[in-house]
Amino acid sequence: MTIKEIQNDIIDEFSMFDNWEERYQYMIDLGKTLPLIDDQYKTDDHLIKGCQSKVWVHAEMKNGKVDFTADSDAIITKGIIAILLRVFSNQSPKDIIESNTDFIDEIGLKEHLSPTRANGLVSMIKQLKMYAIAYQTQLN
Repeated sequence: MTIKEIQNDIIDEFSMFDNWEERYQYMIDLGKTLPLIDDQYKTDDHLIKGCQSKVWVHAEMKNGKVDFTADSDAIITKGIIAILLRVFSNQSPKDIIESNTDFIDEIGLKEHLSPTRANGLVSMIKQLKMYAIAYQTQLN
């Protein structure tokens, strides 16, 4: 699936819920399905700066695609990173770099987060794209 197709699926899923309480519950459930990061990567080197909660992300290049794993110590944040990994994991570095994240506004996520969580969301996206940039540089 392309990044855009995955984003459209997420928009469709979020539109099924009537209110933000249900959407938060869905994000918490998504966080529970997150492929967990290996404990060896739960270090300061893998911590995303700018997040209120602790969020660790690890990336590996596999067959030309970036594979991400992550974890967080907060349930909502874990759900947010789960959504982002669903979009960006197993995609080429070029596609990750060139993708937009308009779907976040379309599902209304940013406006329903506290300012510190919204900043953390931006930091997560930036870090995932930085990994992609690093892998793209290795390919060139």
